[in-house]
Amino acid sequence: MSQPTFSTTSQTTITPHNQQPLVTRDYPTEAELDATIAGGFEAQKAWAKVPLEERIRIGWKFIDEFKSLAQSTEPDLALELTLQMGRPISQIKAELDGFLDRAAYMLSIAHEALADVPLTDTDKPGFRRFIKRIPLGVVLVIAPWNYPYLTSINSVLPALISGNAVLLKPSPQTPLTAERFASALVSAGVPPNVVQVVHLSPELTRYAVENKNVRFVSFTGSVGGGKKVEEAAVGAEGFKGVALELGGKDPAYVRADADLEYTVNELVDGAMYNSGQSCCAVERIYVHESIYDPFVEKYANRVKKYTLSDPTLPETDLGPVVSLASAERIRKQVEDAVKAGAKKLIPEELFPEAKIGTTYVAPQVLVNVDHSMEVMTEETFGPVVGIQKVSSDSEAIRLMNDSVYGLTASVWTSGSSEEAFLGIADMVETGTVYLNRCDYLDPALAWTGVKDSGRGVSLSRFGYDQLTRAKSVHMKIKTG
Repeated sequence: MSQPTFSTTSQTTITPHNQQPLVTRDYPTEAELDATIAGGFEAQKAWAKVPLEERIRIGWKFIDEFKSLAQSTEPDLALELTLQMGRPISQIKAELDGFLDRAAYMLSIAHEALADVPLTDTDKPGFRRFIKRIPLGVVLVIAPWNYPYLTSINSVLPALISGNAVLLKPSPQTPLTAERFASALVSAGVPPNVVQVVHLSPELTRYAVENKNVRFVSFTGSVGGGKKVEEAAVGAEGFKGVALELGGKDPAYVRADADLEYTVNELVDGAMYNSGQSCCAVERIYVHESIYDPFVEKYANRVKKYTLSDPTLPETDLGPVVSLASAERIRKQVEDAVKAGAKKLIPEELFPEAKIGTTYVAPQVLVNVDHSMEVMTEETFGPVVGIQKVSSDSEAIRLMNDSVYGLTASVWTSGSSEEAFLGIADMVETGTVYLNRCDYLDPALAWTGVKDSGRGVSLSRFGYDQLTRAKSVHMKIKTG
């Protein structure tokens, strides 16, 4: 059984670790979807007239509502999310906390980000000019399953605060997350038709993208999915914006002066957290030859300590991957690398749960790898990392940039080498570059990618720019 399962009229979420059906949602007809979108289109007109200060107040009330929801036991949001997508229950709180942190930051900057921009300093006598930020209308947010709360908050809340209406289409793997999110928003005072959850088949998703009343689409997912969304948007009536947060093959470079203990622990977590199912997970590591051997030894020893087991158990720190198909693909990528000369450092017998025909995949560290292998060039989205030796900064930069992706990259070096880091940062082709950390989104920074990692911006003040348009007001003042 794959997950989720589909019919022409419904979808069923399959729990990854036990392959049991969890929840089923029916699809609307095209006519029902048209009515939903039309309802959002009309409701947005009134919502845009609500003063910004009031929309922000509702946003803060939403945070209170969601906190109460997260602290309740019915529903149990942590267990609910673990059952939907398989992450260990011990790690769910971090997503819920991050969701609230991002919401709070985006609310804290909303007034400044959306305020009129006066040009009084350069106005000529008798003239007044300023620039307004205007909502786009109906925004379709297509969210993924791997971090459904963290990714959807990036667009949903700023879109609403900006005066847009939102259609939130969750992954069929995590349908309940969107419903909980929207419920808290409505409880806080967002009108029901201003935020609506839609469960859609791929065909209905394309139909929604093409709808003339949908003015902007924010998509997070695979490169292939992003291409389909863009094709549908381009083929639609009129012109609409599209933001695409897609895949990654994120590199790390460990310089000769890096703190080994700290760097190993951080990069193991960056590669293995959520079973590597993150667009910004560390999937390839380049280590300076002078510290390569001790780094690899420490790294492998740390990975061997993971507990791969039932994700509902509190002691589990590595859960299943999302589906049987994903597990098969990850295993094949590893075996293809081994056939091409790579060496596995993690004995699979340490992880007896990782059997063929299950969603449990043993964590793996590969050495003797190079860029002829898919494991170093194509997204794995699993608990696997390749480690390659390099002799210089220039070689590391060349290999980091030898990728069709460009979401994040990290450099690991001593605190006294900030100048060296900044020189490397300028040359790495990526949306975000880190010093001595990885796999983290700071909501004050623009979240963006280059190359096949997508385009557009979420979070930071630029996230509001993406969800609004500029409207210039030019006044000639008559006197007398």
